[in-house]
Amino acid sequence: MSIVIIRQDDKIESWKQAIHRVAPDIPVYSYLETHPRDAIEVALLWKHPIGSLEPYKNLKYIASSGAGVDFIFEDEQRPKELPITRVIDNLLAADMSEHVIALIFNYLKNLDSYRQDQNGKRWQPTSYQRIGDVKIGILGLGALGKNLAETLVKFGFQTQGWSNSTKYIDNVNSFAGASELPNFLSSSNILVCLLPLTSLTRGILNQSLFAQLPQDAYLINVARGGHLVDADLIAFLDNGHLSGASLDVFHEEPLASTHPFWEHKKILMTPHCASVSDTDSVVPQVIENYRRMKKDEALRHVVAPDKGY
Repeated sequence: MSIVIIRQDDKIESWKQAIHRVAPDIPVYSYLETHPRDAIEVALLWKHPIGSLEPYKNLKYIASSGAGVDFIFEDEQRPKELPITRVIDNLLAADMSEHVIALIFNYLKNLDSYRQDQNGKRWQPTSYQRIGDVKIGILGLGALGKNLAETLVKFGFQTQGWSNSTKYIDNVNSFAGASELPNFLSSSNILVCLLPLTSLTRGILNQSLFAQLPQDAYLINVARGGHLVDADLIAFLDNGHLSGASLDVFHEEPLASTHPFWEHKKILMTPHCASVSDTDSVVPQVIENYRRMKKDEALRHVVAPDKGY
């Protein structure tokens, strides 16, 4: 019995090699090569082609090779009776926290503005903000959000988070549910989106939400492009209610050259690089679940289908 890797980038071979290093006894194939489809019990996916799971009639479960699973639920042709697992990885979480904290300090100290001034040969010192001047709100306190919150606290930031249910994190004020969202938003000077993308969170970063943020609030979206209504962000940047935004994720990736984000002076873009699954760190989880499956033991990090994460 074996594993098939299905993804649409150039990383299939590196994942195969990483699995072989840890578990040389487990056959693993690229979906693009000749392989025994009836022997495949696990599909290891990342943004797979829609319908590409159809040939595998003996699958036992579907595994995301990253923290996100929204792309799996978007495949209506997937075998819906199968469990789905995702990655919860300390290195992945630490990478995300480092990226977000870099963006926060970049904003507080005006570094992006100074880069634009340098390009225009302008000498324009401006006032900066300190750690104690802002309160950071994290939308989503899952594994990534929790790690970010704990790291921000270590830096001395006033930190709060919002999620479906109350979370208990030292020195982090937790808001939960729709009734507490307005108070959370109104007191968040920097808003970081780390929500899973579900039918309930798609488009949550919209004009209604932006209007509830304080004047001059700053947005960081490192979750999914589907959370953001692009036109609403541009409108709130242009009317001055939002002071700026850092975006790592987009509806279309790579972003079309005609998209207005490219030339907007208040938007800092990065190419979906905030946190990338490291094969050597993640593969042991993949192998552990494979061995659990073979022993009829409970899988780890199983997604709740009703929640989508």
